[in-house]
Amino acid sequence: MRTINLLQRMNIYQEVFLSILYRVLPIQKYLEPVYFYIYTLFGLQAIYVTALYVTSWLLSGTWLSGLLAAFWYVTNRIDTTRVEFTIPLRENWALPFFAIQIAAITYFLRPNLQPLSQRLTLLAIFISTFLFSLTWQFNQFMMLMQALVLFILDSLDMLPAVKVTWLYGIQLTGLLLVCILQFFNSMILGSLLISFNFSVLIARKLQKNLKTGSFLNRLGKLLLHLFVVLCLTLFLNNIIKKILNLKSDEHIFKFLKAKFGFGATRDFDANLYLCEEAFGLLPFNTFERLSDTLLFYAYIFVLSITVIAALAVAFHNLSDSTNQQSMGKVGKYTIGLKPETAYNLIHTILFGFLALSTMRMKYLWTSHMCVFASFGLCSPEIWELLLKLIHLYNPKRICIMRYSIPILILLYLCCKFWPGMMEELSELREFYDPDTVELMNWINSNTPRKAVFAGSMQLLAGVKLCTGRTLTNHPHYEDNSLRERTKAVYQIYAKRSPEDVHALLRSFGADYVILEDSICYERRHRRGCRLRDLLDVANGHMMDGPGENDPDLKLAGHPRFCEEIKRNLPPYTAYFTRVFQNKTFHVYKLSRSK
Repeated sequence: MRTINLLQRMNIYQEVFLSILYRVLPIQKYLEPVYFYIYTLFGLQAIYVTALYVTSWLLSGTWLSGLLAAFWYVTNRIDTTRVEFTIPLRENWALPFFAIQIAAITYFLRPNLQPLSQRLTLLAIFISTFLFSLTWQFNQFMMLMQALVLFILDSLDMLPAVKVTWLYGIQLTGLLLVCILQFFNSMILGSLLISFNFSVLIARKLQKNLKTGSFLNRLGKLLLHLFVVLCLTLFLNNIIKKILNLKSDEHIFKFLKAKFGFGATRDFDANLYLCEEAFGLLPFNTFERLSDTLLFYAYIFVLSITVIAALAVAFHNLSDSTNQQSMGKVGKYTIGLKPETAYNLIHTILFGFLALSTMRMKYLWTSHMCVFASFGLCSPEIWELLLKLIHLYNPKRICIMRYSIPILILLYLCCKFWPGMMEELSELREFYDPDTVELMNWINSNTPRKAVFAGSMQLLAGVKLCTGRTLTNHPHYEDNSLRERTKAVYQIYAKRSPEDVHALLRSFGADYVILEDSICYERRHRRGCRLRDLLDVANGHMMDGPGENDPDLKLAGHPRFCEEIKRNLPPYTAYFTRVFQNKTFHVYKLSRSK
């Protein structure tokens, strides 16, 4: 009963472009569409690894660093990418462009660039930022982290203010251009990134003497600047959301509020995220796998040295407002921290915190971890600082360390992981799900083309793909009305009367409802996180099974719908007729009576 503008609501411009390309190129006789799609995405991952290689090379000054970064990315592929088992994810399109953007920013932050080089680099940053924003719905949150990196470094005098302003402007321009292409998608206009970037630029105009004065004076100004930016961001964001009546992303903020302990919630949407393992804390066994390839040890080693250098530089910059160089002192040694190194350091720290708090975001961190660790091991500046601190400094020793250690690690990785990788490449696997195939074939053969189906979000996406039938809901969660509709449809797994469920489903125009035993009798999640538990709590009902319930929850007045309907009792058969079943699915046709 609703039509969705896919280009507005979902990030599928890449598929539109690819379909046009497939029709234009003379390859239709030789390559099926699905393989063209897969090969394109795999090719994009090659560009991703190349971008990591280039970033590491730019930071360290040697190609050996890039080679080590690429090797680490491949040997840690379980933790660096999901492309090998979930190909069409939006992040698999977006992250290669994000890596290109980081490489371009790394080059852009180098001092004394020629005007032509600077203009071309800015163009590369803009194009990669735009494509990253266009291909992933979570772009605004990742770029907000990036904007925080720029804000921190600009406040501490570790980046040139003019270049930071250019980068803020590119973020805003890229996102607003995507907003136009997505038919003025209100979620983009109401993003925190747009409010934050405008707030920073306004606050810098208001506080012109931010980088002058003594250490305590500057520290006070910085705290005031931070407060002004924070207040302005929240004010602008609230104003924009009220003007646009925007509720598309409120479930994300409810989730974050509950996740970080700012009050428990019974909100169905927030709990749906909280109970998913992907949105939980990063598991400890991730570090065991990363340590097995020596990546984690190298990363901690490089991170420790660069953090010490960064703290010294930050303190020196705040203490001496006349010296705008990124220089500091550790003991009696004067040290420098290049702007591009400072950017990648804060980038890896902030994205590290993001990964630790939300497992799904680890792929943004682990790939950059490969770059940062390999850069440090091949960097003459890192080894120079370390050897000076332990009184073993010698130019020859620096040369030996920066080449011998990466080569030894590469040999170790080849010896330990190459045979397993070759064996894995020789494996041929096939998708096998006969129950789902049987269901889709039945729908195609036995239902009208205009039939409307209700069920779980993930299954209905498959129904749309395989049969073209109309759906009541869809797994695109960044829309308030779709979230409310999904919660209403999911009452098929709650303790509701057949009359209530029938009325809800008919209000969305449903002709058929598909029930899944894997949801109705779910055991994958613990008690309190099963879908039926989330629905019970949201409806104010007690949960099933042994365990505690909140005192204000009450016993439901009806049995669980998905269980009781299978008994074929008269109150249920009056509204629902079973027309298909197998070991996994049960399909019921809704009666037209009210």
